[in-house]
Amino acid sequence: MNQLTEDILTKVITRRPENSHKGTFGRAALIGGNNQYGGAIIMSAEACVNAGAGLTTVVTSEKNHAPLHARLPEAMVIDYSDTELLVDLLKSMDVILIGPGLGLSVTVLSILKKILQVQLEHQWLIIDGSAITLFASHRLPLKYPEKVVFTPHQKEWQRLSGLEIDQQTTENNQEKQKELQAMIVLKSHRTEIYDGHQIWHNTAGNAAMATGGTGDTLAGMIAGFIAQFGGSSETIAAAVYLHSKIGDDLAEEHYVVLPTTISQEISRYMKKYAQQERTKK
Repeated sequence: MNQLTEDILTKVITRRPENSHKGTFGRAALIGGNNQYGGAIIMSAEACVNAGAGLTTVVTSEKNHAPLHARLPEAMVIDYSDTELLVDLLKSMDVILIGPGLGLSVTVLSILKKILQVQLEHQWLIIDGSAITLFASHRLPLKYPEKVVFTPHQKEWQRLSGLEIDQQTTENNQEKQKELQAMIVLKSHRTEIYDGHQIWHNTAGNAAMATGGTGDTLAGMIAGFIAQFGGSSETIAAAVYLHSKIGDDLAEEHYVVLPTTISQEISRYMKKYAQQERTKK
């Protein structure tokens, strides 16, 4: 088992090339946020933008468009009911995140099915939150499981794997991951990542982070990291560790660490580790 430490950050986070533009750092589509849970996808988008994705487009209920633009004008937005526009948009994406605040309606099930159908071979797909529940309930197929990342908490992993929480041992989790063939980011007080070859164990994280939106923020960070650094287990591991590292540092002075506060710190931390990476070279 690999222990996640700061070394993963200097390995993954690199200095930005001088000759670059927004397209250099990847395109991410974030799909979620029904009328009730718009805040979830807005938190994911804030994390994705602050993590450095070059272009971030949010696909959400029309009710969430004005709040998103007010909070995060850097993100583009389209209505998730516009299937034709959604399919056209996805063709140019490097990474797709679906699930935060999406809900379990028939409408969003059809959106998830469409995403799974149109995913291109080079695209990474992150399945989070209620999209995991829908996927598990309807036993949906994956076109490119090696390019799929599930980000369940323990109850969602129970639905996806069939393992009761007390059965979620390292060995059992690894066996179920091999059946799915997708990468699993199993969220808990010490998140573990199963990539089919090795297991990554997060050494950071704390109880102050146990508040709504923390997982949505992590999903957005993973999307932002994949968009600019490319998809790999190391890239995903770096996003997981940095999310918790920031949370640990904030918890030294805060009883509760808000997910949006983590997002505000991402860029500053990435700058620090990119400079360390350059120094090492």
